[in-house]
Amino acid sequence: MTEYSLNDLLREQLVYPARRRLDGLTDDEYFFEPVPGCWSVRARGTSAAPVQAGAGAMTIDFAFPEPDPPPFTTIAWRLGHVIVGVLAMRNASHFGRAPTDYASFEYAATADEALAQLDTELATWTAGVESLGEEGLARPCGEAEGPYADYPMALLVLHIHRELIHHLSEVCLLRDLYEHSLPGVRQEAS
Repeated sequence: MTEYSLNDLLREQLVYPARRRLDGLTDDEYFFEPVPGCWSVRARGTSAAPVQAGAGAMTIDFAFPEPDPPPFTTIAWRLGHVIVGVLAMRNASHFGRAPTDYASFEYAATADEALAQLDTELATWTAGVESLGEEGLARPCGEAEGPYADYPMALLVLHIHRELIHHLSEVCLLRDLYEHSLPGVRQEAS
């Protein structure tokens, strides 16, 4: 039997098939709005959302406080959330990435750009987790994690991986929905 460290197991959890299912993502899928009133990533000045965050030509839709229920979100929005809120901000807090947040980030205008951003942040995160070793996984997260500052880094890693699995699975489901909503694709009755 092969022995695995906690670090090995945490990194293995991240080798998730959902990322591979994003290969070939088109711009039409990226911006697909299956219902009216979706939150998305949009060209600056074209959103009706109360908050339009972003530093470049594209902004991401938000509201504070978030409505209940929150609006449905597009693949573009979900990838923006994963890239910035789940990965980039944590990479900045723990693994030397330049500081960023939803307001200062330059969101992708195309699916290819978004996937490149995702791959960059995933690579930084994976290398950062690997660099922690066993001792680093046991140390507290620190003040960047607010009320969770005293929790071990291993718990943060598990949380980030759950977020990635959760949101990238949603993106894959939206790709399926997009494919099955196209004219000419057979839709089976339930």
